[in-house]
Amino acid sequence: MKEIESGKGGVPVMPELLAPAGNYEKLVTAVHYGADAVYLGGKRFSLRAKAGNFSIEKMHEGIEYAHKHGVKVYVTVNILAHNEDFEGLPEYLLELRDIGADGIIISDPGILRVARKYVPELSIHLSTQANVTNSGSAQFWLDNGASRLNLARELSLAEIQAVGEKVNGELEVFVHGALCISYSGRCMLSNYMTGRDANQGNCAHPCRYSYALLEEKRPGQYFPVEEDERGTYIFNSKDLCLLEMLPQLVAAGVDSLKIEGRMKSIFYVGGVVRTYRAALDYLRDLPASAWRNPESIRLPDNCMEEILRTGTRGITENFINEKPGSSEMNYMTSRTVQTYEPVAVIREIGEKLLVEIRNTLHSGAEVEYMKRGFDIDRVRIIAMHDLEGNEVEKANPGNRLVLTTEPQLGDVEINGILRREIVNQ
Repeated sequence: MKEIESGKGGVPVMPELLAPAGNYEKLVTAVHYGADAVYLGGKRFSLRAKAGNFSIEKMHEGIEYAHKHGVKVYVTVNILAHNEDFEGLPEYLLELRDIGADGIIISDPGILRVARKYVPELSIHLSTQANVTNSGSAQFWLDNGASRLNLARELSLAEIQAVGEKVNGELEVFVHGALCISYSGRCMLSNYMTGRDANQGNCAHPCRYSYALLEEKRPGQYFPVEEDERGTYIFNSKDLCLLEMLPQLVAAGVDSLKIEGRMKSIFYVGGVVRTYRAALDYLRDLPASAWRNPESIRLPDNCMEEILRTGTRGITENFINEKPGSSEMNYMTSRTVQTYEPVAVIREIGEKLLVEIRNTLHSGAEVEYMKRGFDIDRVRIIAMHDLEGNEVEKANPGNRLVLTTEPQLGDVEINGILRREIVNQ
């Protein structure tokens, strides 16, 4: 863990902000909105087989783009491997080294052993799948070649601090995103119900299904499963959100704050990274006196307002202060109502504002430009034209159009996102 004092007059060192990159566009979005590092997976050995994932060629392109902007790239090699999974592994790890990966994320001791043999120069980060819940386990992995540990999500702040005081290695914690109902993601429910193995990267997310009860002598008669009349989503955890705990995590010296979501949209990636980046920058600018009592530090109100606009299943702080109970579950639905949605991504700026449409958009619509930091610019679209100069009243996803807005958008950047509030839900 980092030292609590940074040499800046008592202000703690800010941790790395680590963002998900399920494909190249999400990588670019995460970099744009302020990630210090991203993590991504290849076509094999990764626990998100349904994410876009990267070919070696596209991964190389992504690494070059990230490095050009001062951002590190960690590659997931985090399946729980069977014997057949080791075929081609040494060659794959050597490719990752050669294209410039900054580290690999693993959970399997066998894969760690192969990595230490073939690519000792690559930094090894331990996945949360390894379930590190104590300082003894942490020291074991560090002794065997890991340089960073992503601690189990079932730890409290006090336990995280206790591990950090006992070991000399980097510690990483998840601060935002979906939670598995099982222990740190080691789940067999998908395998039993659908034949898709979550521990091989192919989870069907049955914890989000709506369930009913079937009595064996009454085939075809389904009875609702309800708890206090709240619904039937009996495994559906709310999403993790430790935004308001950032001051204490920073003061504790955590080295990296990780956001879940390689399968989420660019709107989620951009919105969450943008908010956590702004929050960390706000904390960095606080005077040293504020850090004498980090638990009393409060982030600006618009922090939480912005995070809720990214779409969630509801939010929970999980184990960070106390063990969660039934209030940390969402029994009513697989997710809460989303109040905002993306409408376009900026592709070219200058004399004309060229965008790529993501949701149906009509001329006259009110939209918001998501700037870096907390700020947004609200404008009305007064005209849309296609690339031949023809005026368009309705734009569809995938269209590339030139927008005219009132007031005119200034200080815009390529890869910035335009969003709108969803009304009449």
